[in-house]
Amino acid sequence: MFTKFDSLYAGHVDMTDVGYGGTAVNDRSFDNEHLMTVFGKAEAIAKTLDENGYDTMWMAEHHFQPEGYECIPNLIMLNVHLAHLTKNIKFGCGFNIAPMWHPLRLAEDFATADILTKGRVIFGVGRGYHTREVETFGSPLRDQDANREKFEEAVEIIFKAFNNESFSHKGKYYTLPPEVPYRGYTLKELTLVPRPLTLPVECWQPIQGGTQRALDFMVKHGIKGILGGGVAEGGAMDSIIYGYRDALVRAGKTDAQPGEGLSIGFHYHLAPTVAQAMDEAQGFYEENLKMFGPLRLHRALSDEQIEIISDPRRAPTAGLPSIQGAVETGAFLAGPPDRIIEQLKAVEKEYPGLERIGVSHPVGTPQSVITEQLEWFAKEVMPAFKGKVGAIA
Repeated sequence: MFTKFDSLYAGHVDMTDVGYGGTAVNDRSFDNEHLMTVFGKAEAIAKTLDENGYDTMWMAEHHFQPEGYECIPNLIMLNVHLAHLTKNIKFGCGFNIAPMWHPLRLAEDFATADILTKGRVIFGVGRGYHTREVETFGSPLRDQDANREKFEEAVEIIFKAFNNESFSHKGKYYTLPPEVPYRGYTLKELTLVPRPLTLPVECWQPIQGGTQRALDFMVKHGIKGILGGGVAEGGAMDSIIYGYRDALVRAGKTDAQPGEGLSIGFHYHLAPTVAQAMDEAQGFYEENLKMFGPLRLHRALSDEQIEIISDPRRAPTAGLPSIQGAVETGAFLAGPPDRIIEQLKAVEKEYPGLERIGVSHPVGTPQSVITEQLEWFAKEVMPAFKGKVGAIA
């Protein structure tokens, strides 16, 4: 049963000339003044979500993007700021890219945010998917095995630091503490100071491939999973939902239900008709695909399509994925509130363990459109689900 509605803001600035025939991704470049508008946009979205009964605002950590798609480099710092501008909403780190951080620095920063906001920041970790970011910070990404190894070791360290008054760690990438002399003794253990106020720490991770190894690792550490809604594909992915349920069962939770411990994200656009919704959102849908498709985050794209999608002269007539197709499959929700309620009710029935849904907008969607759509969704869709009453009076 759905009890929580969230929204993801990836950190994109307002854009014009969007869509397959618009400015090519690699040709976009905004000046610093426009890139800085990401913070005012985040403030406006946070206030809208807070005033309309949403549970959590998720944002993404990214770096070095003059193209304007993902412009928030420090989630924890921004989340503390936004918590002080709002009253109730929580702020999710979606996600801190663990291989780019020293794990203890990430643990310290989160603990500080947890204390300062009295538990309103939710922890999240990811492996990363931009070589420009991860490799620049000195961690592997092209070598996927090394990336996963470093990610898993970093997460192990973070949870040791959160959950123990003192700890040590010896692994492939980190030896903590180093055995060095300190004030007359040799270091053997460390203490995170301060540790989080809220224990155990709630943690989320994106699920893309959904291998058994990845899902078992998540369940081992109590990490919950977010599917879709932030990149090119959204909606329910049946194999991953049941794969995560099976991982819970392997870990001893034999009564686990499909959807338990997960959140499913959807892009959406409300309008009086499906046709109008698709027409209004088409450019943003295509811009999102232009950005994330070449990063291999849309499984349906062939190598040839990935090459074509970067050429605005060829892309509009190349038979690339369309918003019409996404609406037909249920990955993109479009149309009047009653239709979207019906679609979400079907998802709720299919996955009885699912409690959390994310609704958001593709990269490049203007601030005014996002805030208007979030208010509309809260007033006319959320009240149809038990426990949700829409806008706060």
